[in-house]
Amino acid sequence: MKKIFPLIVVLITLSVVGILFIQMSWINNALKLKNEEFLRGVDNTLVQTKKALHDMYMYKRNTSIIGEESREFYLRNNFRVDGVITKEEVSDVITQELKQNNIKQPFEFSITNIFKNTIMQSDGFEMSAMNTAKTIELPPDNSVGSHETLYLSVSEDKNAVIREMSWMIIASIVFTTIIILAFFLTVRTLFNQKKLSEIKSDFINNMTHELKTPLATISLAIDALTNEKVIHDTDKIKIYSSMIKEENKRMNKQVEKILQAARLEKEEIKLNLQRLDAHQVINKVAENFALQVQEKSGQLELKLNATNPFIEADEVHFSNIIFNLLDNALKYSSGSPHILVETFKHGNGLLSIKIKDNGIGMDKETQTRIFEKFYRAHTGNLHNVKGFGLGLSYVKAIVDAHDGKIKVESMPGKGSTFTVTLPGK
Repeated sequence: MKKIFPLIVVLITLSVVGILFIQMSWINNALKLKNEEFLRGVDNTLVQTKKALHDMYMYKRNTSIIGEESREFYLRNNFRVDGVITKEEVSDVITQELKQNNIKQPFEFSITNIFKNTIMQSDGFEMSAMNTAKTIELPPDNSVGSHETLYLSVSEDKNAVIREMSWMIIASIVFTTIIILAFFLTVRTLFNQKKLSEIKSDFINNMTHELKTPLATISLAIDALTNEKVIHDTDKIKIYSSMIKEENKRMNKQVEKILQAARLEKEEIKLNLQRLDAHQVINKVAENFALQVQEKSGQLELKLNATNPFIEADEVHFSNIIFNLLDNALKYSSGSPHILVETFKHGNGLLSIKIKDNGIGMDKETQTRIFEKFYRAHTGNLHNVKGFGLGLSYVKAIVDAHDGKIKVESMPGKGSTFTVTLPGK
């Protein structure tokens, strides 16, 4: 999986980049083709304008000539625009021929004689345009008559070409965006699957360790009870029986945590809301927790200064919130723990409970993920931290169920502070 995953991401990335390159090349080529089509249209317009002016000249001369060869001969020797065809007529012919070639852009024109002197020109034609304008000799080839030249300048509107292709460009952008989004979702799904796989492996390892230890203790205790030296010793039987009972309770607690997490995920937990004295519940949990703190030569300090500490909450789940936060503070203490529990009331009736420790702390990345299910913070050289990574996710879920909020403030090496805020009663 570790080798296949990067390969999949690289292949998908190359595919998306390749598609984007092809799309951009296609659009660029399409714009070039449209530009070439425009230039061909202007060239066709010049040729057709020349032919139309020949027809107009013959019509105006009222000359009846039979045969194409005779007509060409007559035009080679006599054709001229000057003095025969007006500026307006030339403009109308060009307009019509441009329309025939599907060119709608504005144009200007000029006609010069053999000496490059202007015979006629449109009102907006500028002399500088003669360098870039398309040209055509108006008389037939090998003409012995006038040598008049038509200069045609058509304003090439780049935006017009883009507007004409707009539906193709928009469709290309839409489908490309869809491909990029699909790529993003695919990669994110792969990352999530990879993360879930790692979480599952960690969970199985933790669960195996957490259940293996009490099972081993129970097995040893049972073996001891069957020993002939112990079987007649009432005191030792009580000790080993008590040991089995405690380890069994420990296993039940671990199984209950897993079942509790499953119920939370399915939203099957129902709260039994009642009016509680938060200070009374905190004191009760702290009293039961004090022994664990003393075993680590630590101190649990209470500053319950909130006035009117009543809340509407589920007593069992609220007790679990306090216990889990205290347990978390104790777990991540590297030396003698000092845990401070404070309460204070807000002006809007909210009650805040702050649990502060002097433990190993956590970085910003860990703080953003600390409430995720099965997530466990890296503890560096601290290897005695046990659990499934369910405690804080449970706390977050229960606080949310009570319409409350929980936040964490921490710095590596300087401890952590969890603040739970619940609606007052």
